[in-house]
Amino acid sequence: MLRSLVGLLRSCHPEPGGAVTLALTLLAAGVGHRGWRLAGVAAAVASTQFAVGWVNDWLDAGRDRVAGRADKPVATGQVSRRAVGIAGLVSSVSIPFFGLPFGWAATVTITLIGVFALLYDWPLKSTPLSVLPYLVAFGLLPAFVVLALPGDELPPAWLVAAGALLGGGAHFANVLPDLADDAATGVRGLPHRIGARGSQVAAAVLLLGATLALVLGPPGPPSWTGVAAAAAAAVVLPLGGYAGHRAQRRGQRPVAMFRAVMVVALIDVVLLVLSGPEAF
Repeated sequence: MLRSLVGLLRSCHPEPGGAVTLALTLLAAGVGHRGWRLAGVAAAVASTQFAVGWVNDWLDAGRDRVAGRADKPVATGQVSRRAVGIAGLVSSVSIPFFGLPFGWAATVTITLIGVFALLYDWPLKSTPLSVLPYLVAFGLLPAFVVLALPGDELPPAWLVAAGALLGGGAHFANVLPDLADDAATGVRGLPHRIGARGSQVAAAVLLLGATLALVLGPPGPPSWTGVAAAAAAAVVLPLGGYAGHRAQRRGQRPVAMFRAVMVVALIDVVLLVLSGPEAF
């Protein structure tokens, strides 16, 4: 039983899902959510991450077995495909209910986030539109945080744009280590079509665009903190791409770009939190 529970937890992709949930929770605290509202935002975001992770592993069980993915609990038999599928269904259906305490606008928004996240799992993952769910879902995530506030506050355009660019960059970086395994099992999303080098460039451009949106978007002149963050992103992303390219040439998994994206994403979250409620 314990082995299956651990496998079920691993199947929801806890690292990226946890990072997204933590980032949005910090943003929620930064814009003024407190108490049950802060916990509710965290639970709503977590529900979307659980859903997309479990449904992804349920759908990919056959491909993961063929590719010999030792990091996938369903493929190794640590947890059954049926259990992961049921967990994915329950978490998917629950998403709208987490938005209800915050009103209809927040409920519709978190539901759309869940819908587009699941559209990535199927059928868009293997199409040239694979980046679209990331752009939409990540753009709507910070919008949900703002819409969940009391009152009729609307999310600023720069915040939605930054989220969308961050999501698009994460998509290209996240797929990089799995390009070979995906190609062997028939996955042909946009990153696979433009190749590793093109995906590294796309990830770097989109992530840098997200950082610039966060620096230049809020009212008033850019802060020195924002300028320093943009400079750091401009250095970290090319270094990650270069290290990833070298690893690929040596036949290793190009994880450096993914790690660079995580660093820049952390920078972006800090920028958001430091912006304060007045920026929104």
